[in-house]
Amino acid sequence: MLLILLAYLGGVLTIVSPCILPVLPFVFSRAHQPFVRSGLPLLVGMGLTFALVASLAAVGGGWVVAANQYGRWVALVLVALFGVTLLWPGLAERLTRPLVGLGARLSESSQGEQGQVRPGASLLLGVATGLLWAPCAGPILGLILTGAALQGASLSTTLLLVAYAAGAATSMAAALLLGGRVFAAMKRALGAGEWVRRALGAAMLAGVGAIALGLDTGVLAQVSTASTGGLEQRLVDKLAGERPVDAAQGGAMMAAGGAMMASTALANGPALPDEGLAPPLAGATEWLNTADGKPLTAESLRGKVVLVDFWTYSCINCLRTLPYVKAWAQKYGPQGLVVVGVHAPEFAFERDLGNVKKALGDLGIEYPVAVDNQYAIWRAFNNRYWPAHYFIDAQGRVRHHHFGEGDEAQSERVIQQLLREAGASQVAQGLTEVSATGVQQEADMAQVRSPETYVGYERAQHFASSPRAVHDQPASYSLPGELPLNGWGLAGNWRVGPESAVSDAKSARIVYRFQARDLHLVLGPGPDGKPVRFKVLIDGQAPGDSHGTDVAPDGSGRVTSQRLYQLVRQSGEVREHSFSIEFLDPGAAAYAFTFG
Repeated sequence: MLLILLAYLGGVLTIVSPCILPVLPFVFSRAHQPFVRSGLPLLVGMGLTFALVASLAAVGGGWVVAANQYGRWVALVLVALFGVTLLWPGLAERLTRPLVGLGARLSESSQGEQGQVRPGASLLLGVATGLLWAPCAGPILGLILTGAALQGASLSTTLLLVAYAAGAATSMAAALLLGGRVFAAMKRALGAGEWVRRALGAAMLAGVGAIALGLDTGVLAQVSTASTGGLEQRLVDKLAGERPVDAAQGGAMMAAGGAMMASTALANGPALPDEGLAPPLAGATEWLNTADGKPLTAESLRGKVVLVDFWTYSCINCLRTLPYVKAWAQKYGPQGLVVVGVHAPEFAFERDLGNVKKALGDLGIEYPVAVDNQYAIWRAFNNRYWPAHYFIDAQGRVRHHHFGEGDEAQSERVIQQLLREAGASQVAQGLTEVSATGVQQEADMAQVRSPETYVGYERAQHFASSPRAVHDQPASYSLPGELPLNGWGLAGNWRVGPESAVSDAKSARIVYRFQARDLHLVLGPGPDGKPVRFKVLIDGQAPGDSHGTDVAPDGSGRVTSQRLYQLVRQSGEVREHSFSIEFLDPGAAAYAFTFG
């Protein structure tokens, strides 16, 4: 959504480009005429032109990717051209001068005898104005089109171009309504804006030079407007207080942030991008599954292909990715792959070393794991997500990364390619297939309409009980008569803390209106560790065949340790339901709902 907004603003601001000024008289010439018969057809014509450009970019943009390394050089030339037009706007004006003359002739022909307005001619003038606007706006629109070429056909690129067109149309509509006043204001605004344009043009040319010399193969993805995942993430981090993101919470954002650029690199051929020297694996509070608990270092891993997996044991997305990570460690370990798990806790109980050791045993993890309780490795990698995979080559350089679930086939091909680059003679072929069960089974995301939901007041949303959550104090809560989809609430006596809500008495309940195949809840017993009994109901009935792995068909279960519990797995059609869990003993701590 942020990228679409940025593209829209880019279209709005295009009107301050110097080479737009010759186009504006065609627009102002319609300011005194009826808007419906003159101005509106002109705007429609311009919109149709941009829609055509967007469609062609989405359908045909993949030719650059198909051209492999030749397409990469074409893209570099395009970026260089846009940089030059930013640095020397006069060049863009000279290039578009013939088109401006054509527009003037169309403007004259759009009026009939005695100044009669012809809507059809105004529509044609709008088409011509759109064609003028596009090359004139080259530096902004061109970057979006270059990104489309590098990344191939995609709906996101089309949406960006449509948003850009809407922004440009907004500027032109304002010009129609306000006439010459807008024209004068644009002229005054050019002074300060020109320095910004020149600086951006110089930076783009410097980036092109770096890419051409092979100094940084990741620069092109960073200067492309269609690949601004990093910019989007920084904006989101500022709005959200730079909190780490569970993959279930920000799947679309992660795709923009990482997987999209990485998949482009693979599609471009054998050369994976060089994302820089891998940070050191220093600062872990403990190392597990290593000889004598000794830490792994960059020096000891040199010559090996390394997969660094950031995870935490109560994260459902991490658990669903884990079967593949374990399979890769076993399959490619003899050929030179080292998998390093970095356990970065989300909740306080995940800092407990005993809990982590137990989780490793329960999950069958045998590869080395760094316990990153102080987030030292997390910060070194500038990571934000669970799970996050970083692929490091034998020279210690990051060559690929992926955030969240999915794209396992792509990740495995990266491993195979890096092993071949490292000189492995017999790299296992084919792709790994896993048959996971329980919480590790692949999610049915097409059916999921419920988001990850935190119970503690620090991140809680859609809380429907009354009174509103009382922070860190015992209180009695009641539920409303009916909950909307994704509404939830507490009933009975609870103490709501920043991370969790703890039941203060028997028969305390949590109710959630959800839609998904699976419902999970991170739970823990009381401080004394004594198991807490619970009862699960779906629409007021025992779950039967829709019970989760931690629940019996009659809905009964026990909280025995601090971990994620699968409470619902629907066996039939996935529909909207009311979930209820009643704790028959006091002391249960509830942290977060996740779905799959």
